[in-house]
Amino acid sequence: MTTTVPDDFLFGTATASYQIEGAVNEGGRCPSIWDTFSHTGHTLNGDTGDVACDSYHRWREDLDLLADLGVDAYRFSVAMPRIMPVDGGKPNPEGLDFYERIVDGLLERGIRPVVTLYHWDLPQYLGDRGGWLNRDTAYRVAEYAGVVARLLGDRVHTYTTLNEPWCSSYLSYGGTEHAPGMGEGPKSFPAVHHLNLAHGLMCQAVRGQVGDGAELSITLNLQMARGDADAVHRTDLIANRVFLDPILRGYYPDELFAATRDLCDWSFIQDGDLNVIHQPIDVLGLNYYSTNRVAMSDRPQFPQPVCATTYPGCGDIDWLPTEGPHTEMGWNIDPEGLYDLLVRVWDEYRVPLAVTENGMACPDEVEMDDDGAEIVHDGDRIDYLKGHMEAAGRAMRCGVDLRGYFVWSLLDNFEWAFGYSKRFGIVRVNYETLQRTPKDSFTWYRDVIRTRRLV
Repeated sequence: MTTTVPDDFLFGTATASYQIEGAVNEGGRCPSIWDTFSHTGHTLNGDTGDVACDSYHRWREDLDLLADLGVDAYRFSVAMPRIMPVDGGKPNPEGLDFYERIVDGLLERGIRPVVTLYHWDLPQYLGDRGGWLNRDTAYRVAEYAGVVARLLGDRVHTYTTLNEPWCSSYLSYGGTEHAPGMGEGPKSFPAVHHLNLAHGLMCQAVRGQVGDGAELSITLNLQMARGDADAVHRTDLIANRVFLDPILRGYYPDELFAATRDLCDWSFIQDGDLNVIHQPIDVLGLNYYSTNRVAMSDRPQFPQPVCATTYPGCGDIDWLPTEGPHTEMGWNIDPEGLYDLLVRVWDEYRVPLAVTENGMACPDEVEMDDDGAEIVHDGDRIDYLKGHMEAAGRAMRCGVDLRGYFVWSLLDNFEWAFGYSKRFGIVRVNYETLQRTPKDSFTWYRDVIRTRRLV
């Protein structure tokens, strides 16, 4: 059953600065924590974002692809290392000019800019002072957000403060998968709080420049777990409600403190922080790819070992294999999980929602036509997107206020610790020539957008 969407529903696609831009030593940009992380042996094959898709130079070509696709909106991120490359220094005119040209280029093509202000590429000079373990980082990132908002103003449709703070806290400080890869388990809790604080401060900074008419958002990758009720409840506390409740309700749940009492005293929460964090937002972005299976183990809850983990406070929980099929990332394909997620968040928090990332890594079948041009078949990706769009449409028919759907990603790109081994794009990038080739999924999605229906 198809769902016809309202005229103001946004069909879009998304990218992130470090994953596509390249030109890491150009335009006055300073190193980020991901430059350091990727250059010190933490990524597959030693891959780095030094060149990536070279969108810093090819941005006009990429915007033309978006125009051909017919999207309503393009979600991209601004790189703080391009805007504030000097510790304590003034904004960089070259960096400001680069993003102003992108916004103007989008508007010229009739595409609404959706700007993510922080997508993980923290300047290394802030990383050197503790990164998100340092409370001051929240204030520095908020100052940068104000600089961007002052430049771009109301030309931006939506300002998104943070992308997936679960990753930039738990994967980065609790585990070792993402920069800076500290692997110190419960040290991720102060990072969580400082990211929440940054969100509130960034909302204030953007509204201070653009006014109350600024549309504000944050994008969360909520972890969808299935299995034992107790295990699901605990993982929901640690992974999801630690962001949802302070941002949308103005408090941390007491159960969270109880579940982590031998790991963290939460003394880094200062008076007034929750009032700052609890800013009104216009839409909550949700990135969705897969689900998990969890079960309680025979291990006691306390004491819990202090070790590298992306789920501190869950040491007595087991993660079980998920039923297939799976993507090339090893993630299970479960469109029903997207439906459940949208309905749950809408029912409990009553905030307008957008699917800000959804897509899959799968093998492309590359052929050559008679003229030597590439033809790229990716039927698995089309099937994946069909299933998830249908689930999103079903959620809308059940009353969920869903405002948009963004495919991840426009381009094959640098997939963080996986380097260039995983391809999520609906446009293939030849990493030797940097040639762009729209895949079958690009043509399919263009037809979906034209019909204004979620299949």
